[in-house]
Amino acid sequence: MKINAELVKELRHKHAWSQEELAISTGLNLRTIQRIEREGSASLQSRKALASAFDIAIESLDFKEVSMVKKYEFKSIEIESKDGFLSGIAKAKLPNFTDILNHEGQQGWSLVQILTPDLAQGVWSGKSGRFIIIMQKEIIDESV
Repeated sequence: MKINAELVKELRHKHAWSQEELAISTGLNLRTIQRIEREGSASLQSRKALASAFDIAIESLDFKEVSMVKKYEFKSIEIESKDGFLSGIAKAKLPNFTDILNHEGQQGWSLVQILTPDLAQGVWSGKSGRFIIIMQKEIIDESV
C-alpha cells in the first residue's frame, strides 16, 4: 500500500527519533523503516505500527495523490487565400504561415491543427479559399 513517506519522516524528526529508534518503537525491522521512507510503500501491519507509535489515525498515513489536470484555452484564426490551395500549385501564393504562427507563439499559443474546411467539403474540388488555424494555450492556475 502507498504511504506518505514524507509524513513518516516529518513525524520521526518531530519526535527526534532516528530510524533505528522508530524501528524499536514500532516493533518493525530497521530495513522496513528505511524501505517505507525510501519507497513510500508499507503493509497494513506496518501502517498500524507507525500510526500507533506516532499516536495518529492510520488514515493520516495514506498517500494522497495530487492529480494535475492541465486546462487549455483554444482559439481559431481564419485566413483567406484568394487563389485557393489547389488552384495551380505552382502559382498559388499561400499565406505566410511562419509569420502568423511565430507571432501567436510569442504570445504563448501553440499550433494544434491547420484545417481547410472548403477542401474537406469540396472533396478535392480545389476551390478552397480559406484556412482555419486552431491554437491552444495552457491555462495557468494561480490559486495553487
